[in-house]
Amino acid sequence: MIVYNDTIIIEETIHDEWLNWIKTVHIPAIMATGCFNSYKILTVIDSPNEGVTYCIQYNADSIEQFQEFYMNHLHKFQAIHQQQFDEKFVMFNTLMKEVE
Repeated sequence: MIVYNDTIIIEETIHDEWLNWIKTVHIPAIMATGCFNSYKILTVIDSPNEGVTYCIQYNADSIEQFQEFYMNHLHKFQAIHQQQFDEKFVMFNTLMKEVE
């Protein structure tokens, strides 16, 4: 299994608005691409960062599914996220493979 992880540090002042948008708009749109079969939203309990830190993990069965997302969808979704919450968050990504 391939896990694509977005780690987002969001300002506390817009945290509730952001979380609602992520759950009702952003994640459903990403899942609708068909590139991932499941996801999890996690929050970091003891983050040293200011703001609230979340990890969103999207699971794909193969690297090819992730590559489809990367080539055809990722930059569009990043641009929408930036436009929606300009200068209110920091994000970085990690691509991982499950160890069997």
